[in-house]
Amino acid sequence: MSSAMRVRVKYVLQALLLCCAAALSTLCLYRSLRLPPADKKGSSSGSAWQERAPRSLSFGSRDYEVVSNGQLLAQYDTNELQQPLDPAEVTPALQVLTSISDVFISVKTTSNYHKSRLDVLLKTWFTLAREETWFFSDSHDPEYQERTNGHLINTNCSSSHNRKALCCKMSVEFDTFLRSDKKWFCHFDDDNYVNIPKLLSTLGKYSPQEDWYLGKPSIRTPLEILDREKKTQSGINRENIKFWFATGGAGFCISRALALKMSPAASGGRFISVCEKIRLPDDVTIGYIIEHLLKKKLTFTPEFHSHLEPMKFIQQRHLPEQITFSYSGQGKDQNVLKIEGLDPRIDPTRFMSLHCYLFPHYSFCPR
Repeated sequence: MSSAMRVRVKYVLQALLLCCAAALSTLCLYRSLRLPPADKKGSSSGSAWQERAPRSLSFGSRDYEVVSNGQLLAQYDTNELQQPLDPAEVTPALQVLTSISDVFISVKTTSNYHKSRLDVLLKTWFTLAREETWFFSDSHDPEYQERTNGHLINTNCSSSHNRKALCCKMSVEFDTFLRSDKKWFCHFDDDNYVNIPKLLSTLGKYSPQEDWYLGKPSIRTPLEILDREKKTQSGINRENIKFWFATGGAGFCISRALALKMSPAASGGRFISVCEKIRLPDDVTIGYIIEHLLKKKLTFTPEFHSHLEPMKFIQQRHLPEQITFSYSGQGKDQNVLKIEGLDPRIDPTRFMSLHCYLFPHYSFCPR
Protein backbone atom coordinates (compact mmCIF):
# COMPACT_ATOMS: atom_id res chain seq x y z
CA MET A 1 0.00 0.00 0.00
CA SER A 2 1.39 3.39 -1.05
CA SER A 3 1.98 6.18 1.47
CA ALA A 4 -0.84 8.23 -0.09
CA MET A 5 -3.25 5.34 0.32
CA ARG A 6 -2.21 4.87 3.95
CA VAL A 7 -2.87 8.55 4.71
CA ARG A 8 -6.29 8.32 3.03
CA VAL A 9 -7.23 5.24 5.12
CA LYS A 10 -6.02 7.00 8.29
CA TYR A 11 -8.30 9.98 7.60
CA VAL A 12 -11.28 7.69 6.93
CA LEU A 13 -10.76 5.83 10.22
CA GLN A 14 -10.45 9.10 12.14
CA ALA A 15 -13.68 10.34 10.60
CA LEU A 16 -15.48 7.12 11.57
CA LEU A 17 -14.22 7.40 15.16
CA LEU A 18 -15.42 11.01 15.38
CA CYS A 19 -18.88 9.99 14.12
CA CYS A 20 -19.12 7.21 16.70
CA ALA A 21 -18.06 9.55 19.52
CA ALA A 22 -20.64 12.15 18.43
CA ALA A 23 -23.40 9.53 18.29
CA LEU A 24 -22.49 8.23 21.77
CA SER A 25 -22.46 11.76 23.22
CA THR A 26 -25.86 12.48 21.67
CA LEU A 27 -27.30 9.27 23.14
CA CYS A 28 -26.00 10.09 26.65
CA LEU A 29 -27.37 13.63 26.45
CA TYR A 30 -30.75 12.30 25.33
CA ARG A 31 -30.91 9.82 28.23
CA SER A 32 -29.98 12.51 30.76
CA LEU A 33 -32.77 14.76 29.48
CA ARG A 34 -35.37 11.99 29.42
CA LEU A 35 -34.69 10.40 32.82
CA PRO A 36 -34.97 12.52 35.97
CA PRO A 37 -32.55 11.57 38.77
CA ALA A 38 -34.07 8.84 40.93
CA ASP A 39 -32.95 10.40 44.20
CA LYS A 40 -35.31 13.37 43.89
CA LYS A 41 -38.63 11.55 43.92
CA GLY A 42 -37.67 8.12 45.14
CA SER A 43 -37.75 6.60 41.64
CA SER A 44 -37.93 7.69 38.03
CA SER A 45 -41.13 5.72 37.50
CA GLY A 46 -44.50 7.45 37.64
CA SER A 47 -45.56 5.25 40.53
CA ALA A 48 -42.86 6.42 42.94
CA TRP A 49 -43.93 8.25 46.04
CA GLN A 50 -42.61 11.58 47.23
CA GLU A 51 -39.94 11.34 49.88
CA ARG A 52 -40.72 12.77 53.29
CA ALA A 53 -38.30 15.27 54.81
CA PRO A 54 -35.79 14.75 56.24
CA ARG A 55 -34.13 12.83 53.46
CA SER A 56 -31.17 10.54 53.90
CA LEU A 57 -27.80 12.05 53.08
CA SER A 58 -26.34 8.80 51.79
CA PHE A 59 -27.32 6.22 49.20
CA GLY A 60 -26.64 2.55 49.72
CA SER A 61 -25.58 0.02 47.16
CA ARG A 62 -28.36 -2.50 47.81
CA ASP A 63 -31.96 -1.60 47.10
CA TYR A 64 -35.09 -3.41 48.25
CA GLU A 65 -37.80 -3.02 45.63
CA VAL A 66 -41.20 -2.60 47.25
CA VAL A 67 -43.91 -3.84 44.95
CA SER A 68 -47.59 -3.43 45.83
CA ASN A 69 -50.06 -5.14 43.51
CA GLY A 70 -47.58 -5.13 40.67
CA GLN A 71 -46.60 -1.46 41.07
CA LEU A 72 -43.11 -0.42 42.05
CA LEU A 73 -43.60 2.03 44.91
CA ALA A 74 -40.08 2.66 46.18
CA GLN A 75 -36.64 1.21 46.64
CA TYR A 76 -35.02 0.67 50.00
CA ASP A 77 -31.43 0.06 50.95
CA THR A 78 -31.86 -3.08 53.05
CA ASN A 79 -28.76 -2.56 55.19
CA GLU A 80 -29.85 -2.83 58.84
CA LEU A 81 -33.55 -3.09 57.84
CA GLN A 82 -35.20 -6.12 59.40
CA GLN A 83 -37.64 -7.99 57.19
CA PRO A 84 -41.06 -9.10 58.47
CA LEU A 85 -41.61 -12.66 59.58
CA ASP A 86 -42.50 -15.00 56.75
CA PRO A 87 -46.12 -16.16 57.23
CA ALA A 88 -44.96 -19.69 56.51
CA GLU A 89 -42.71 -19.49 59.56
CA VAL A 90 -45.52 -18.41 61.89
CA THR A 91 -46.98 -21.75 62.92
CA PRO A 92 -50.09 -21.99 65.15
CA ALA A 93 -47.76 -22.72 68.06
CA LEU A 94 -45.90 -19.44 67.46
CA GLN A 95 -49.02 -17.34 66.76
CA VAL A 96 -49.69 -14.98 69.65
CA LEU A 97 -53.34 -14.57 70.56
CA THR A 98 -53.81 -10.81 70.25
CA SER A 99 -57.13 -9.17 71.05
CA ILE A 100 -58.11 -5.55 70.63
CA SER A 101 -57.88 -5.07 74.38
CA ASP A 102 -54.11 -5.73 74.14
CA VAL A 103 -53.53 -2.65 71.98
CA PHE A 104 -53.21 1.01 72.92
CA ILE A 105 -54.13 3.03 69.82
CA SER A 106 -53.10 6.69 69.85
CA VAL A 107 -54.18 9.19 67.20
CA LYS A 108 -52.40 12.52 66.93
CA THR A 109 -54.71 15.38 65.95
CA THR A 110 -55.21 19.13 66.40
CA SER A 111 -58.20 21.31 67.21
CA ASN A 112 -58.15 22.73 63.68
CA TYR A 113 -58.91 19.25 62.29
CA HIS A 114 -61.43 17.90 64.79
CA LYS A 115 -64.38 18.50 62.48
CA SER A 116 -62.76 17.86 59.12
CA ARG A 117 -60.81 14.73 60.04
CA LEU A 118 -62.19 13.09 63.16
CA ASP A 119 -65.80 12.83 61.97
CA VAL A 120 -65.00 10.21 59.33
CA LEU A 121 -62.82 8.23 61.77
CA LEU A 122 -65.57 8.19 64.41
CA LYS A 123 -68.04 6.85 61.83
CA THR A 124 -65.75 4.11 60.58
CA TRP A 125 -62.84 2.24 62.17
CA PHE A 126 -63.13 3.90 65.61
CA THR A 127 -66.36 1.95 66.14
CA LEU A 128 -64.28 -1.25 66.16
CA ALA A 129 -61.91 -0.04 68.89
CA ARG A 130 -63.81 2.50 71.00
CA GLU A 131 -62.21 1.63 74.33
CA GLU A 132 -58.70 1.20 72.96
CA THR A 133 -58.40 4.38 70.86
CA TRP A 134 -57.28 7.72 72.32
CA PHE A 135 -57.05 11.05 70.50
CA PHE A 136 -54.25 13.43 71.49
CA SER A 137 -55.06 17.05 70.68
CA ASP A 138 -54.03 20.53 71.79
CA SER A 139 -57.22 21.95 73.28
CA HIS A 140 -60.29 21.03 75.27
CA ASP A 141 -63.27 20.20 73.05
CA PRO A 142 -66.47 19.18 74.89
CA GLU A 143 -68.20 17.99 71.71
CA TYR A 144 -65.48 15.54 70.68
CA GLN A 145 -64.76 14.61 74.28
CA GLU A 146 -68.30 13.28 74.38
CA ARG A 147 -68.22 11.70 70.92
CA THR A 148 -65.00 9.81 71.75
CA ASN A 149 -66.39 8.53 75.06
CA GLY A 150 -63.99 10.71 77.02
CA HIS A 151 -60.98 9.57 74.97
CA LEU A 152 -59.86 13.01 73.77
CA ILE A 153 -56.75 14.08 75.69
CA ASN A 154 -55.71 17.73 75.79
CA THR A 155 -51.92 17.58 75.72
CA ASN A 156 -51.58 21.35 76.28
CA CYS A 157 -49.08 21.32 73.42
CA SER A 158 -49.01 23.94 70.68
CA SER A 159 -51.53 23.64 67.84
CA SER A 160 -48.81 24.30 65.25
CA HIS A 161 -47.22 21.59 63.15
CA ASN A 162 -43.63 22.33 64.06
CA ARG A 163 -41.11 19.94 65.59
CA LYS A 164 -41.66 21.02 69.18
CA ALA A 165 -45.45 20.60 68.98
CA LEU A 166 -45.19 17.16 67.37
CA CYS A 167 -42.63 15.95 69.90
CA CYS A 168 -44.69 17.33 72.77
CA LYS A 169 -47.74 15.31 71.70
CA MET A 170 -45.74 12.14 71.09
CA SER A 171 -44.27 12.47 74.56
CA VAL A 172 -47.77 12.53 76.06
CA GLU A 173 -48.84 9.59 73.88
CA PHE A 174 -45.88 7.51 75.02
CA ASP A 175 -46.34 8.28 78.73
CA THR A 176 -50.07 7.55 78.53
CA PHE A 177 -49.34 4.16 76.99
CA LEU A 178 -46.82 3.32 79.72
CA ARG A 179 -49.47 4.01 82.38
CA SER A 180 -51.82 1.56 80.68
CA ASP A 181 -51.75 -2.22 80.92
CA LYS A 182 -51.62 -2.67 77.14
CA LYS A 183 -49.14 -4.90 75.34
CA TRP A 184 -48.74 -2.82 72.18
CA PHE A 185 -48.38 0.91 71.50
CA CYS A 186 -49.67 1.79 68.01
CA HIS A 187 -49.49 5.38 66.84
CA PHE A 188 -51.49 6.80 63.91
CA ASP A 189 -52.34 10.21 62.47
CA ASP A 190 -55.80 11.71 62.09
CA ASP A 191 -55.67 11.13 58.31
CA ASN A 192 -55.21 7.36 58.72
CA TYR A 193 -57.79 4.63 58.31
CA VAL A 194 -56.83 1.65 60.48
CA ASN A 195 -57.92 -1.82 59.39
CA ILE A 196 -58.39 -3.23 62.89
CA PRO A 197 -58.66 -6.95 61.97
CA LYS A 198 -55.48 -6.80 59.87
CA LEU A 199 -53.68 -4.85 62.61
CA LEU A 200 -54.51 -7.56 65.13
CA SER A 201 -53.51 -10.42 62.82
CA THR A 202 -50.18 -8.73 62.13
CA LEU A 203 -49.44 -8.10 65.79
CA GLY A 204 -50.32 -11.74 66.45
CA LYS A 205 -47.14 -12.75 64.64
CA TYR A 206 -44.95 -11.04 67.24
CA SER A 207 -44.62 -11.43 70.99
CA PRO A 208 -45.10 -8.20 73.00
CA GLN A 209 -42.60 -9.63 75.49
CA GLU A 210 -39.89 -9.27 72.86
CA ASP A 211 -38.48 -6.11 71.27
CA TRP A 212 -40.48 -5.19 68.18
CA TYR A 213 -40.69 -1.94 66.21
CA LEU A 214 -43.08 -2.37 63.27
CA GLY A 215 -43.55 0.21 60.52
CA LYS A 216 -42.43 1.44 57.14
CA PRO A 217 -39.85 4.10 56.18
CA SER A 218 -40.69 6.98 53.87
CA ILE A 219 -37.11 7.34 52.63
CA ARG A 220 -35.05 4.89 50.57
CA THR A 221 -31.96 4.69 52.75
CA PRO A 222 -31.22 5.06 56.46
CA LEU A 223 -31.34 8.65 57.66
CA GLU A 224 -27.87 10.06 58.21
CA ILE A 225 -27.36 12.90 60.70
CA LEU A 226 -24.50 14.48 62.58
CA ASP A 227 -23.67 12.82 65.88
CA ARG A 228 -23.84 15.81 68.21
CA GLU A 229 -22.35 13.77 71.06
CA LYS A 230 -18.98 13.34 69.39
CA LYS A 231 -16.70 16.22 68.48
CA THR A 232 -13.10 16.48 67.34
CA GLN A 233 -10.38 18.13 69.42
CA SER A 234 -11.14 21.41 67.65
CA GLY A 235 -14.79 21.13 68.73
CA ILE A 236 -16.08 20.51 65.22
CA ASN A 237 -18.40 17.55 64.69
CA ARG A 238 -17.03 15.21 62.03
CA GLU A 239 -19.03 12.01 62.58
CA ASN A 240 -22.41 10.89 61.25
CA ILE A 241 -24.84 8.26 62.47
CA LYS A 242 -27.39 6.37 60.40
CA PHE A 243 -30.69 4.81 61.39
CA TRP A 244 -34.10 3.87 60.01
CA PHE A 245 -37.36 5.31 61.29
CA ALA A 246 -40.99 4.38 60.59
CA THR A 247 -42.92 7.34 59.23
CA GLY A 248 -45.64 8.45 61.63
CA GLY A 249 -47.92 9.31 58.73
CA ALA A 250 -48.32 5.61 57.97
CA GLY A 251 -48.40 4.48 61.61
CA PHE A 252 -46.14 2.24 63.64
CA CYS A 253 -46.37 -0.19 66.56
CA ILE A 254 -43.97 -0.82 69.46
CA SER A 255 -44.10 -3.78 71.83
CA ARG A 256 -44.31 -3.11 75.57
CA ALA A 257 -40.99 -4.85 76.12
CA LEU A 258 -39.26 -2.39 73.78
CA ALA A 259 -41.22 0.59 75.13
CA LEU A 260 -39.96 -0.18 78.64
CA LYS A 261 -36.39 -0.19 77.35
CA MET A 262 -37.10 3.22 75.76
CA SER A 263 -38.32 4.67 79.07
CA PRO A 264 -34.98 6.05 80.32
CA ALA A 265 -34.71 8.18 77.17
CA ALA A 266 -38.37 8.78 76.32
CA SER A 267 -40.61 8.84 79.41
CA GLY A 268 -41.40 11.70 81.76
CA GLY A 269 -40.84 14.39 79.15
CA ARG A 270 -37.33 13.20 78.25
CA PHE A 271 -38.58 12.42 74.75
CA ILE A 272 -38.86 16.17 74.10
CA SER A 273 -35.24 16.65 75.19
CA VAL A 274 -34.06 14.02 72.71
CA CYS A 275 -36.08 15.71 69.95
CA GLU A 276 -34.39 18.99 70.69
CA LYS A 277 -30.95 17.40 70.78
CA ILE A 278 -31.22 15.87 67.31
CA ARG A 279 -33.51 18.68 66.05
CA LEU A 280 -35.79 16.33 64.16
CA PRO A 281 -39.53 15.45 64.35
CA ASP A 282 -41.26 12.95 66.61
CA ASP A 283 -41.30 9.88 64.36
CA VAL A 284 -37.62 10.36 63.53
CA THR A 285 -36.82 10.65 67.23
CA ILE A 286 -38.63 7.35 67.89
CA GLY A 287 -36.36 5.70 65.31
CA TYR A 288 -33.28 7.40 66.77
CA ILE A 289 -34.00 6.06 70.25
CA ILE A 290 -34.81 2.54 69.08
CA GLU A 291 -32.25 2.02 66.33
CA HIS A 292 -29.35 4.19 67.46
CA LEU A 293 -29.56 4.27 71.24
CA LEU A 294 -31.02 0.79 71.85
CA LYS A 295 -29.55 -0.89 68.74
CA LYS A 296 -32.90 -2.52 67.87
CA LYS A 297 -33.98 -2.83 64.25
CA LEU A 298 -37.08 -1.51 62.56
CA THR A 299 -39.11 -4.41 61.16
CA PHE A 300 -40.20 -3.40 57.66
CA THR A 301 -43.99 -3.77 57.48
CA PRO A 302 -45.26 -2.88 53.99
CA GLU A 303 -48.96 -2.96 54.94
CA PHE A 304 -48.66 0.50 56.55
CA HIS A 305 -49.45 3.31 54.06
CA SER A 306 -49.16 7.09 54.30
CA HIS A 307 -50.30 9.87 51.98
CA LEU A 308 -46.70 10.01 50.70
CA GLU A 309 -47.61 6.97 48.62
CA PRO A 310 -49.98 6.98 45.62
CA MET A 311 -53.13 5.47 47.11
CA LYS A 312 -54.58 4.74 43.66
CA PHE A 313 -52.11 1.91 43.13
CA ILE A 314 -53.56 -0.20 45.97
CA GLN A 315 -56.05 -2.37 44.13
CA GLN A 316 -59.48 -2.85 45.68
CA ARG A 317 -59.15 -6.63 46.01
CA HIS A 318 -56.00 -6.14 48.13
CA LEU A 319 -57.53 -3.69 50.61
CA PRO A 320 -58.28 -6.29 53.33
CA GLU A 321 -54.57 -7.20 53.39
CA GLN A 322 -53.42 -3.67 54.34
CA ILE A 323 -53.14 -2.15 57.84
CA THR A 324 -53.42 1.59 57.22
CA PHE A 325 -54.45 3.99 54.47
CA SER A 326 -54.35 7.76 54.11
CA TYR A 327 -55.38 10.64 51.87
CA SER A 328 -54.28 14.16 50.94
CA GLY A 329 -54.96 17.03 48.57
CA GLN A 330 -58.03 18.41 46.90
CA GLY A 331 -59.50 18.39 43.40
CA LYS A 332 -57.16 17.12 40.71
CA ASP A 333 -54.32 16.88 43.22
CA GLN A 334 -56.20 14.46 45.48
CA ASN A 335 -54.34 11.37 46.61
CA VAL A 336 -57.09 8.94 47.63
CA LEU A 337 -57.93 5.29 47.26
CA LYS A 338 -59.43 4.27 43.95
CA ILE A 339 -62.49 2.45 45.21
CA GLU A 340 -66.12 2.15 44.22
CA GLY A 341 -68.76 3.16 46.71
CA LEU A 342 -70.27 6.41 47.96
CA ASP A 343 -70.39 9.61 45.94
CA PRO A 344 -67.04 11.47 46.27
CA ARG A 345 -68.97 14.57 47.31
CA ILE A 346 -70.22 12.64 50.35
CA ASP A 347 -67.01 10.67 50.86
CA PRO A 348 -64.04 12.71 49.57
CA THR A 349 -61.48 10.77 51.65
CA ARG A 350 -62.91 7.41 50.42
CA PHE A 351 -62.69 6.11 54.00
CA MET A 352 -66.43 5.49 54.26
CA SER A 353 -66.39 3.57 50.97
CA LEU A 354 -63.39 1.61 52.20
CA HIS A 355 -65.16 0.82 55.45
CA CYS A 356 -68.23 -0.35 53.54
CA TYR A 357 -66.06 -2.59 51.39
CA LEU A 358 -64.53 -4.19 54.48
CA PHE A 359 -67.66 -4.12 56.68
CA PRO A 360 -70.77 -3.81 54.45
CA HIS A 361 -73.31 -4.08 57.29
CA TYR A 362 -73.00 -0.41 58.37
CA SER A 363 -76.13 1.71 57.94
CA PHE A 364 -74.48 4.31 55.71
CA CYS A 365 -73.26 1.70 53.21
CA PRO A 366 -74.98 1.41 49.79
CA ARG A 367 -77.44 -1.44 49.57
